[in-house]
Amino acid sequence: MRILLSNDDGYLAPGMIHLAEALSGLGEIVVVAPEQNRSGASNSLTLDRPLSLRQAENGFYFVNGTPTDCVHLAVTGMLEHLPDMVVSGINFGPNMGDDTLYSGTVAAATEAYLLGIPALAISLASYDGLNFPTAGKIARQLVERFIAFPPSEAMLLNVNVPDVPFAELAGTKVTRLGKRHKAEPVIKMLSPRRETVYWVGAAGPAQDAGEGTDFHALEQGFVSITPLQIDLTHQQQLATVRAWLA
Repeated sequence: MRILLSNDDGYLAPGMIHLAEALSGLGEIVVVAPEQNRSGASNSLTLDRPLSLRQAENGFYFVNGTPTDCVHLAVTGMLEHLPDMVVSGINFGPNMGDDTLYSGTVAAATEAYLLGIPALAISLASYDGLNFPTAGKIARQLVERFIAFPPSEAMLLNVNVPDVPFAELAGTKVTRLGKRHKAEPVIKMLSPRRETVYWVGAAGPAQDAGEGTDFHALEQGFVSITPLQIDLTHQQQLATVRAWLA
């Protein structure tokens, strides 16, 4: 079993260290992660400069690029054999609803999926970061499930874990993505050089957060597991656009 690990918080992030420890013994594990925090990088590839690949003292590899760069480089150029699975995380903070479009954590898993490799993105759904071992245990359980019952086709799973001790989890639910309100406005301020600068505002509160959504599952103390797909076609609008163009 070959498992490639990546993330968007950087190769020294506590979530990566906990993830590697949690999956140890399940197979051959290789870590290829960004050199620094690239949260919010989404599915971007670096095309305007070459990438460098280095190895840290702890054995982890790091790339001066995005999470997508890391997985793409590892799968298409670095590794001698394709990984059987890619696990991205453990992200520091949730990736639910609209967050998945911006998330570098989800993007790393998505790149693997696009390359035909089963993948999961796993996030500790708070910014307190108190219970990374809980998310690590969930990641191990899911990888063990994959080993015991390999899926018939590549899957892309988005997993969010409540930031509580493992024994306090309410269970696991398979969910759909919810939806947030629009983000808060940008924050305008002056830099030390008296230049006007802007900080991107916080994500908005949940709008579609009813039963069955990832937001609802987390609120009730459950691990949320959402299967994702890449087809962005708005099927219901195909006929509308055809008629509009006729």
